[in-house]
Amino acid sequence: MSTPGGSRRARRAVFDAGLQPERTALAWRRTALSLVAVSLGAARLLPAQLGPGAVALGLAGAVAGVLVHVLAGRRARRLTERLVRSGDLDSPAASAGLAALTAATCALLGLAGVVLIVAHGLDPRGA
Repeated sequence: MSTPGGSRRARRAVFDAGLQPERTALAWRRTALSLVAVSLGAARLLPAQLGPGAVALGLAGAVAGVLVHVLAGRRARRLTERLVRSGDLDSPAASAGLAALTAATCALLGLAGVVLIVAHGLDPRGA
């Protein structure tokens, strides 16, 4: 029996035993979840030392984590559809944007955190 993507046998043969697209999607989801969790934790714990800037920074990180999750999900669906349809992966450059967004977000949040620490000082007593 033939389907738009080819025969059922050919369709199943497209994916390897390791299920790389699924594993990659799960890795991106873990990365996004980590970014959201750490950002919200920072927004909760650091205002006493760094003021309201810490809350803004934490919320920005959480929004970026949600954005990474949405973009990673879109990428995974697009990649899976392409594998089913043609048996070919998209170019590595297609993933570069997602990696660049994640790296830039982490770098900017880190830099902003350093600026907050230097500007307000870090008093271990929280006063």
